[in-house]
Amino acid sequence: MLGYGERSMLEVHDLTKRFDGRVAVDGLGFDVKGGELLGLVGPNGAGKTTTLRCITGILQPDAGSIRVAGLEISPYSVEAKRRLALVPDEPQLFARLTVIEHLELAARLYRVVDWRPLADELLTRLELEERRDTLAESLSRGMRQKVAVASALIHSPALLMLDEPLVGLDPRGIRTLFDTLKRHAAEGNAVVMSSHLLGQIENHCTRFLILRSGTKLFHGSKGEIAASLPAMRGDETLEEIFFSATEESVGA
Repeated sequence: MLGYGERSMLEVHDLTKRFDGRVAVDGLGFDVKGGELLGLVGPNGAGKTTTLRCITGILQPDAGSIRVAGLEISPYSVEAKRRLALVPDEPQLFARLTVIEHLELAARLYRVVDWRPLADELLTRLELEERRDTLAESLSRGMRQKVAVASALIHSPALLMLDEPLVGLDPRGIRTLFDTLKRHAAEGNAVVMSSHLLGQIENHCTRFLILRSGTKLFHGSKGEIAASLPAMRGDETLEEIFFSATEESVGA
């Protein structure tokens, strides 16, 4: 198994995406190595969701290249897409399927043969065991979120991406989710999550990518980003760093 930092699980080069002439992502480049948990942050309209959708192949970029676990993403790159998973900001479950049936469906789609041991482990880890036979239509918003995460992990993706995954989770659910994400990263995989809840993610992510208007402002650890901002003292919160970075960009 690959150790931390030995291999890039995600490589993005000069990614550009336009909508009706408007540039949503502009020449974006970054990488995420195995073992890392990257926090993708930025104001509304910064291009976070567009970036995630381009990486998965849901959206076709206008320019640039994307590689996942060494394989290039394209409209026909089935094998590359098998190595990733995306949990969207509004997970859409099947109302008449139970929790365990969602995991079975995901396993069948990804052709995972011996899926039950991992499914049982994920249900226990995400505190869903007591709801394994509950229909999705009866679950709370937070429970549906955790089912979506478990379904995304059933094929052990090299790259797991989550768009605003903390919405609807209570404090215990947030802790449980981060424990699960850290464990997945520790196995040599990469995790990318977008979030506006800066105070919740700052002590869990290993690096951060700050976007504004589709461009990269900063990419690095919290300390590295703070060190590149002249006004920083060195003990700032991620929120203070974020506002300083984005406001300095506006001033520039």
